[in-house]
Amino acid sequence: MKTCNIDNTNDNTNKIAFLPPKTRNGRSNLLKRILKSYQLYILLIPTLLYIIIFHYGPMYGVLIAFKDFKAHLGIMGSPWAGFKHFERFFRSPRFWELIRNTLSISLYSLAAGFPIPIIFALGMNSLNSQKFKKILQTVTYAPHFISTVVIVGMMSVFLSPTTGIVNSFIKKLGGEPIFFMSKPELFSSLYVWSGVWQNMGWSSIIYLAALSSIDPGLHEAAIIDGASKIKRIQHIDIPGILSTVIILLIMNAGRIMSVGFEKVFLIQNPLNTSTSEVIATYVYKRGLIDAQYSFSTAVGLFNSIVNMILLVIVNQISRRIGETSLW
Repeated sequence: MKTCNIDNTNDNTNKIAFLPPKTRNGRSNLLKRILKSYQLYILLIPTLLYIIIFHYGPMYGVLIAFKDFKAHLGIMGSPWAGFKHFERFFRSPRFWELIRNTLSISLYSLAAGFPIPIIFALGMNSLNSQKFKKILQTVTYAPHFISTVVIVGMMSVFLSPTTGIVNSFIKKLGGEPIFFMSKPELFSSLYVWSGVWQNMGWSSIIYLAALSSIDPGLHEAAIIDGASKIKRIQHIDIPGILSTVIILLIMNAGRIMSVGFEKVFLIQNPLNTSTSEVIATYVYKRGLIDAQYSFSTAVGLFNSIVNMILLVIVNQISRRIGETSLW
């Protein structure tokens, strides 16, 4: 066994030999930082409890997807069914219809709803009039606070074939009234563009915050060099918010299979179900209306797994290409 000779003249070198292990040192430093800012960690406790109780706690119910659930037997008492309910869903004649409808609406929403707030934020940032900018922000933020039920009610009133303002305008132009809410081919557009109108202003806030962090000196130098607003947006603003755009794109890609239930269910009617029936509404009907708890849980779990896989894939692609990722 080797011994360590202590030389008082070289105190720093000898201290290194007697330091605690790296992991122990890291834990001690972490504990010191927590104790130093313990008030902030106390504020985190309610949020952590909320996440544990309402997000991780219910994951216990995922077992229902692998069982023939009987309410009087409980989750653990119900017999195991394996992957029977998953196989039933995959073999269902509505499987591909549900996947097609969910993906088409989600991709349409992503293609239309993702770039518009970015363009809006870039335009807002280029305005010189602060008064006009505040008015425009107020007008575009307001629809976000309108409930989904009210939005769908407004759509029904405006698009009514008899008294709707849109069809009244069409009649004055000599056209025939259009039954917007009952046409299957119009369902996706109604869902997507009403969502764009409602959330465009609110979604632009994070991009405006990212734009505000860009050094004004870059714009001043570009103006001196004779760069136009378009050039400054192209070479300063867009690169400045690119990392934020990529992060939000990854997060949106992880929700591709999660089409909002409320609006779809409220716009849906017997005439447009061929394009409006998505996984979320199918789970509701099979689970709560038909009481097929195990089957609906299996469908919902399949949807969540697909979302998780898409999130991981997009994150890995982004990290390899642009070196920007969630983890």
